[in-house]
Parts: sequence; structure tokens; C-alpha cells
Amino acid sequence: MNPRPPPCEGPNGIDWDLFKEWLFKEFSPKTAQDRLRYSRKFSDCLLKKDFSELRLLSDDKRVHVLKALSALSKFLGVYDEFKGLVRNYGLKWTGRNGDDLIIARLTRVVDADEILEWIRSVKAACPDYAGFMDLIAATGLRYEEAVNCWNLIIGLSGKSRLEEYYRAEAEVLEHFRFKDLFIRRSKKAFISFAAEDFIEKITRSKPLSAYVLPNRIKRRGLRQRFSDIREFHASVLTRYLRQPEIDFIHGRVSTSVFMRNYFNPAWIQDLKERALKAAGEILEKIA
Repeated sequence: MNPRPPPCEGPNGIDWDLFKEWLFKEFSPKTAQDRLRYSRKFSDCLLKKDFSELRLLSDDKRVHVLKALSALSKFLGVYDEFKGLVRNYGLKWTGRNGDDLIIARLTRVVDADEILEWIRSVKAACPDYAGFMDLIAATGLRYEEAVNCWNLIIGLSGKSRLEEYYRAEAEVLEHFRFKDLFIRRSKKAFISFAAEDFIEKITRSKPLSAYVLPNRIKRRGLRQRFSDIREFHASVLTRYLRQPEIDFIHGRVSTSVFMRNYFNPAWIQDLKERALKAAGEILEKIA
């Protein structure tokens, strides 16, 4: 009889435990779970060098599978072979093209009143999370970033180390100091401006799990609209900030551009005052 593989290995010899550990270092937890799930299911396509099955998938699912196999190929050291397979099978793996994305963004309308009402509904249905909803709305952070921010504020405050993250004199949360949490490959959050009394309220709150609030919202029959909050936040900022400044606040600049501009005290002070005015307007509307 053939010896059984070690517990961490599958029948194809891939060390899934080690791959999982690598994924969670490279990606956010949710993305890492997705990459792992699709890699397990479609790994034979990569190992047998046969991507014909992927042609039968929907466009959206094919993108997820190819992203997973891209990660797996890098882990296994066969990324060049993966790229060759994608090219030889004529597969698209970047999702919609640039024109499609621009058109989708232009035609996607986020009704401000609708978003505000949704936030108020979530706060009413889940009062324990009212402060957290305020944090997302006031900063425009992505959901996972907001969870990390919330828990970091509470955790560091409990250890009397909040100054490592929040500079009270500048009223700024310095996400960039915690690269593993906020500076990801394609999604970044460098800083967020937040009033000192607002942060003080958060320090008196309890940490939260990333999965609890979405599940509560689902049980109450409400839609998941966290990404729409970020769009709404950006739309409010347009009344106070220029587009390059909005991109700066939302982390849509390179690390080098961020560092060059962030340490310009005069510019940052002016930006802070206008950003806090925008945050104040949002918080007033969802109170």
C-alpha cells in the first residue's frame, strides 16, 4: 500500500497548511479564504496544465479562480507556467476591461439620502455598532480597515499606547504605521482625520469581530452597503477637497507620493481642517 500523505498535504502533494499560512500573510483574511477555497477546488487545472475547464465558468467566477491559481502558482514557483497557460488558452483574468469599469462607475448612482437612511437603519437595528458605523461614515475606510482601526484604537488605549496610532495634536490616525493591517498590495489606507472627542468615545467601546455585524444586518433583512458608504464619503469630500486630496485620503496614491506629501505640515493642517468639516457634516446627517 502507498503511504498516506502527511495531514497537511493533499493527494496532489500541495502543503495546504503552509499555503494557507502564506496567503494570510499576503492578503486580507477574506481574500485569503477565497484564494484558498478556489485553489483547493481547481488546483488540478494548474498541476495538469489544462485550463480548458475554466472556459466553461462564468466571467466572474473565472476571475476568482484565476486569481487563486495565480497565488498558488507563485507559492509553488511555477508562475511563468501559469501565465503561459492563461495566454495559451486565451483567458481573460482581469475581469472587466478599463472601458467597462469606467462606464459602470459613471452609470452607478449612489443615492445619498438612501445611504444615509441605510446607515441610520443599521444603527437602530444594531445599536451596539452605532459608533462603528459612525467611524466608517466619517473616515470612508473600507469595512475591514474600519474593523482593524476600531480594534486597534481600543487595544492600544487599554495599554496606554494610543499615541502610537493616533496623534491627538494633529487629530490623525496614522494607519501607515501598521503596514500589515492597512498597507495591502492593492488596497491601502494611510491616514484618517478624526476629532479627539470622537476617538475618546471609541476607546470606551468593546472590540468587535468582522463577521458579526454583516450577519446581524442580514438577519434583519437589510442589504450590505458598506462599499456605498465609501462612495458617499467621497462624494461629500468633493465639496471640501480636490480630487488629488480625496485620492490621498482614500489611499489611492503610491506610498512614495504619500510620504512626500504627508510630512508637509502646512498642507496637512489645511487638509485636516477641511476633511474634519466633511466628517462633521456626515456625522450630523446620520445622528
